[in-house]
Amino acid sequence: MNPRHPRFALALLAAALLCGCSQDQTSAASPAAPAYAAVARGRIDIEGGLLKLTMPAEGVVDNVDAHEGQHVHKGQLLAQLKLEPAKLALDSAQAEQQQAADQASALQQRVKSADLRASRLEQAAKAGAGDVQSADDARENAQQVHAEWENAKANTALAAQKVAAARYQLELRSLRSPVDGEIVQRMVQPGATVSPASGPIFVVLPDAPRIVRAELNESFIGVVHQGMAAEVDDDSGAGMAPLQAHVLRIGDVFGASTLEDDPQVRANTRTVECVLAFDQQPSTPLRIGQRVVVKFAPQPAGTSH
Repeated sequence: MNPRHPRFALALLAAALLCGCSQDQTSAASPAAPAYAAVARGRIDIEGGLLKLTMPAEGVVDNVDAHEGQHVHKGQLLAQLKLEPAKLALDSAQAEQQQAADQASALQQRVKSADLRASRLEQAAKAGAGDVQSADDARENAQQVHAEWENAKANTALAAQKVAAARYQLELRSLRSPVDGEIVQRMVQPGATVSPASGPIFVVLPDAPRIVRAELNESFIGVVHQGMAAEVDDDSGAGMAPLQAHVLRIGDVFGASTLEDDPQVRANTRTVECVLAFDQQPSTPLRIGQRVVVKFAPQPAGTSH
C-alpha cells in the first residue's frame, strides 16, 4: 500500500494508540514499590540520658570548680562543701582510735606478764615449792586480763570503723564527675546551702555515642525488625544531610506518643520505642533532644528476618 494513502496513515495511528494503552495497562497492573517500609518520628539521645548530679552530703558550698559548657573528666572536682565539720569529726575519730590502740597495747603486755606468772606458779605447785591456791589465782587473773585484752581489741576495731566512716563523710563533701562529659547546666553558687534532697546542682552530658529513640506506630511493629537499615533526616528543615542507621532494639511496652504536635493524635496513637544506632558517628554535632524523622528501608524481596 502506498504510504501516502489515507488508510495507511490511519493504521499507523491505531497501532500507536494500542501500544500506548498496553503500556498504561502494564503500569497500572505493576505499581512502583514503596520507597520506605515505615516512617517514624524520633529524637537524638544517648544511652542513659543526661546525668543529674546532686551533692551527696548536706552543707554550705565552699567553692564551685566547673562552669557551663566546660568539658570535664571522670573524677574531676566539680564542687565542694565547707570541710571543717567533717575534718573535726575525723580528728576526733582518729584520737579515739589512737587511745583504743594504746589501751590494747598495754593490755597485751599485761597478758604476757600474767601468763608468765601463772605458768611459773603452776610449775612450782607441781614441784611442791608453792601452793596450789596461788597458782589457781594467778591463772584466773591471767584469764581476766585476756578478756580485757579481747575487749580492747574489739574497741580498736570499732574505732577504726569510725575513722573510716569519718573519712567517707569527708569525701562526700566533694562532688566529682562520674564520667567524661560536658557541663550542660550548673545550678549552684558558693555560699548556698545544699543537700541530697535539694535536687541536682549539675547536669552533665556524657561523652557517649548518639542514638535515636523513635516512636514506632503499632501498625509498623510487624514490619520493622532488629538490624533493619534506616535513614535519619532532620525534622526541623535545617538541611542536614541524611544519616544512615540501623535498628538496635524494639521495645515491648506500648505508650502514648510524645513527639506528635497534635494533642488528639498524641492521645489516640499507641507507639513502642525503637532505638537505632548510627552506622558511623556523625561528623556534625547532633544535639540531645533534636527531632528527626526515621525512614526504614524496605526489605528486599525474597528475604526474611
